[in-house]
Amino acid sequence: MPTNSPLSGQLVTIFGGSGYLGHYVAQRLLERGARLRLASRAPYKAHRLKPLANLGQLQFLPCDITRADHVAEALDGASHVVNLVGAFGGDLDALMGEAPGTIARLAAERGVSALVHVSAIGADPASRVAYARAKALGEERVRAAFPNATVLRPSVIFGPDDQFINLFAGMIAALPVLPVFGPEARLQPVYADDVAEAVAVALEHPEQHGGKTYELGGPEQLTMMQLHQMIAAAQGRKRRFLAVPDGLAAAFAALPGTPMSRDQWHLLKAGNVVAEGALTLADLGITPRPLGLFLDKWMLRYRKHGRFGAATERARAH
Repeated sequence: MPTNSPLSGQLVTIFGGSGYLGHYVAQRLLERGARLRLASRAPYKAHRLKPLANLGQLQFLPCDITRADHVAEALDGASHVVNLVGAFGGDLDALMGEAPGTIARLAAERGVSALVHVSAIGADPASRVAYARAKALGEERVRAAFPNATVLRPSVIFGPDDQFINLFAGMIAALPVLPVFGPEARLQPVYADDVAEAVAVALEHPEQHGGKTYELGGPEQLTMMQLHQMIAAAQGRKRRFLAVPDGLAAAFAALPGTPMSRDQWHLLKAGNVVAEGALTLADLGITPRPLGLFLDKWMLRYRKHGRFGAATERARAH
């Protein structure tokens, strides 16, 4: 990591810093010598970052971003700001629409040098999905209050401890036959560490990346069926996958208590790939890494005998 980063010694406030992506972003910024204030409803969830920080480099702050006074306190003395807050439940317009505007307005009033707002591919004010509409509203509010903000729209984010790949991995390990919803839906999974690097680069160089929107996807597009097949192969398991008709999938998603909501189904069905002509990771100087680069290693724990199973299979092959 660069030791002469413009972020060295600077105070960066990360809203939503205790979430999944927040851990990756925090690590990238700590490596650059930034001082971090992690502002979230449950900052204790980020305490595992403590060993990575030097004395005085990391601060945890309880924060409700729907309250302007909380946001103002979190911004006190900060030179750079990142907003990572996202949710599928609760008041989405308040959390992902209006609150980002409050963050941007108060940041601008305080002369913050750079603001990075993480949205999502598929953000659309005309979408039938509340999540996509709220994300679009957030982008609009941020742009209005802080025109030089950088907006990042990642596709589905993967990592060794994510709740996406691991959800399917667990089911594939347990069941011989599995349904696949939206089997032809296309995704462009992006590595969490690549997204975190994009945040860091955009913060370092607002003169290059401010005022722009980047869509962040991995180097390959996969259908949901291909994704399931890749995971099964990495586990060394033979599985039968059944393509679920759209009507049945929609009915399932509408039921209470299911692992996929109606909004998530509509987002999945629409696909999640980088738009043609969009600025991408490459425009940030980042070469994205494919899921296949990591999958065999990550799936070891899901194999029949874990690491011992892998060793046994290699021994038999010889």
